[in-house]
Amino acid sequence: MQLNRRTLLAAGGGATVSAVLTAGPARAAQPGPAKDATREAGQITDEDFDGLLSRAGTLLTGGAFDPADPDFATGLAALDDAADELWRTLDRGEERTALWPDLSPLTDPGNFGQSYTRLRTLATAWATPGTALSGRAETADALLRALRFAYDTAYHPTAPEAGNWWFWEIGAPRALMDCCVLLRGRLAAADLADYLAVVDRFCPDADRRTNSPTLSETGANRTDKAVIVALRGLLGRDADKVAAARDALSDVRDAGRNSLFRYTTSGDGFYEDGSFVQHGEVAYTGSYGTVLLGGAAWLLSLLAGSPWAVTDPEVSVMYEAVERSFVPVVFDGLMMDAVRGRAVSRERAGDHRDGAAAVAAILLLATGAPAGPAGQWRSLVKGWLTRNRTTPFTSLADLPQLALAKAVLADRDIHAAPRTTGTFVFADMDRVVHRRPGWACALSLSSKRISAYEAGNGENLHGWYTGDGMTYLYDGDDLGQYNDGFWPTVDPYRLPGTTVDTRPREDLGTGAGTSTYRPSNTVAGGAALDGRYGAAAMELIGAEGSSLRARKTWFLLDNTVVALGAGITAGDGYPVETVIDNRSLGAAGRNRLLVDGVPQRVEQGRAGAFGRARWAHIEGVGGYVLPGGTALRTLREERTGTWRAIDTGADTGGSTDPVTRRYLTLWLDHGPSPTDAGYAYVLLPGASAAATAVWSASRPVRIVANDSTAQAVEDRRTGLTAAHFWGPGTAAGITASGPATVLVRRRGGRVSVAVADPGRTESSVTVQLPFAARATARADDTVTLSPGRRPTLTVAVGGSRGHTHHAELVQ
Repeated sequence: MQLNRRTLLAAGGGATVSAVLTAGPARAAQPGPAKDATREAGQITDEDFDGLLSRAGTLLTGGAFDPADPDFATGLAALDDAADELWRTLDRGEERTALWPDLSPLTDPGNFGQSYTRLRTLATAWATPGTALSGRAETADALLRALRFAYDTAYHPTAPEAGNWWFWEIGAPRALMDCCVLLRGRLAAADLADYLAVVDRFCPDADRRTNSPTLSETGANRTDKAVIVALRGLLGRDADKVAAARDALSDVRDAGRNSLFRYTTSGDGFYEDGSFVQHGEVAYTGSYGTVLLGGAAWLLSLLAGSPWAVTDPEVSVMYEAVERSFVPVVFDGLMMDAVRGRAVSRERAGDHRDGAAAVAAILLLATGAPAGPAGQWRSLVKGWLTRNRTTPFTSLADLPQLALAKAVLADRDIHAAPRTTGTFVFADMDRVVHRRPGWACALSLSSKRISAYEAGNGENLHGWYTGDGMTYLYDGDDLGQYNDGFWPTVDPYRLPGTTVDTRPREDLGTGAGTSTYRPSNTVAGGAALDGRYGAAAMELIGAEGSSLRARKTWFLLDNTVVALGAGITAGDGYPVETVIDNRSLGAAGRNRLLVDGVPQRVEQGRAGAFGRARWAHIEGVGGYVLPGGTALRTLREERTGTWRAIDTGADTGGSTDPVTRRYLTLWLDHGPSPTDAGYAYVLLPGASAAATAVWSASRPVRIVANDSTAQAVEDRRTGLTAAHFWGPGTAAGITASGPATVLVRRRGGRVSVAVADPGRTESSVTVQLPFAARATARADDTVTLSPGRRPTLTVAVGGSRGHTHHAELVQ
């Protein structure tokens, strides 16, 4: 099994601290020169280094386990299969020019980087009891010769760093250090010295980019390098190196400016609202964020109880990130694609595999976290693992990760938590997630602050519209929707929730390095109320070469998502469409489609045009309501694509094997070059056809405004009114002085109000309500109330970066 370059590190292992500490004796560490270093308790000794090297080995292999256990047997079999293929194809000849024929020439950074990764897989199999290669002298000797060959041929201190820096400074040195840990009892002193020297050349400092010393490492890259430097320090018995690795998490040299244990307000890292950003402008919780969490958990576990244990109290930020950043975007163990960036195009990643990496990182972090949050995380994880029968964790995890998960599943005192519910507005990364007991909806937005997509190194070639309001709908009964061949087969011009023109687009990211695209709009985000309701808006400005403009708003309610569009205008001559849904039905799906109660034919290629449809229903998915009736287009089609068509990356590139899936697409056609067009549709996830028909007839949620000034709805059952104002205006009796998202809910003599400025253009916003309020029960410091028959709230939104401001009034 091969993994992509980011998950090469995320899958590096994890085991309970107790398992690590009770592991059997390690192979004797290669003696080396010890540096003079002291600590309060006295001299650092060889036992300190040996103990942590043994612990590192256990973190890589899983330590002691019962190979007869069916789950571990499955994990062993997977490791055996991967190692067997690599062992059979490893060129062990004296005249070789590469280690594997498909990774030639070895001097290419991608080739030697992946070669080290494969060698680590073989070394792990050799060091793991129960595998076919376990303890075999022939295997160890071949690995030692291969490491020497790679050093002599490609990766040595005098080699000029060229091409993708990641392989030189993170990918290769991490895999090399892991190999050295696993083979340390067999390594010659001269070989170890050479391998430490190459790490000193390309990854001497976790704080800095070696090929650009003025560039400070941040986020996941900093964590990756900290682990490398720590292992290099342990192997070389250099106490100062280990201390430097520990300190890199806090960045004590730089007054915490790049500390991983501090919230950031710009650039890379964790934000207090739960956002995680990498590469300066990409929402990346599910990829780089997972790597960061996993690397930090790995290093915290490795150093626990040692002279280099992490004592920074700000480590609590990492604990808080579990529930603020990760829990909202993990759905029954899968990681939402809205926060996976270009990783969605990786055939060997997938939302379930990246979700499993996050689960493993959370479990490993729990081994050293305070009992309260650790217990809550284990309960959440148990719920995720027991509900996910589509792609069980045991089929994705490696042996160390299995040890953690099985301990949770077997513990009767740990109760499986139900699905997380609530509305989460991640203002600092232009993402909104709305979760109900049976389903979840994620919105992928973009602005001049957050990129619409990231592509590069041959990855995510068709990601043009993934940040244009793509709407992900997760159903607890269909966890394979985006994991089962979705990305190579979906029509990339018709992503759910997007409004697009239909002009042909060229492949993205075909060159070296990564690239992003930030549109020029300011509005992207929204507000949440009572942790249960939300509204999100995005001003759509078409990508390079397009004149398309639109104002889009989503209202996130109890069992409903109302989507409104206004001001849709373009002048390029291309038809413009708004995609209600583009649902994968799997390889052989024949889900029934009803339009106004009439079953539609199920043959592939069947297109439909309905002049005034009021509702539609897809069997097993849910209902779609078109208030007042709208011209609806439908298409049932079978689509074939390849992973290679969307990912040609040297280390991540997908296969050329054809993948075929069936789709049902529902969309609204605004025609060529529309002027001030609009739309309104309602998603009813999980609703039956009968319930959809009733909703369409009764309309419990009323649309009260949908134009370029304001978009608003009223939900009379819950007493909720929600609006987004694009400028000064009045809607549903609410008046706003300028751009703002406003939610108001009346119940039991109390009024809850939420206000945000997702465009971040105002210093303050005044909101006047259409009913009396006599006092403030509670309010944020940024909110002041002028009571009366039409009370006015003045909200200081300046500097709040689009975050929500709350108040509760007494009537």
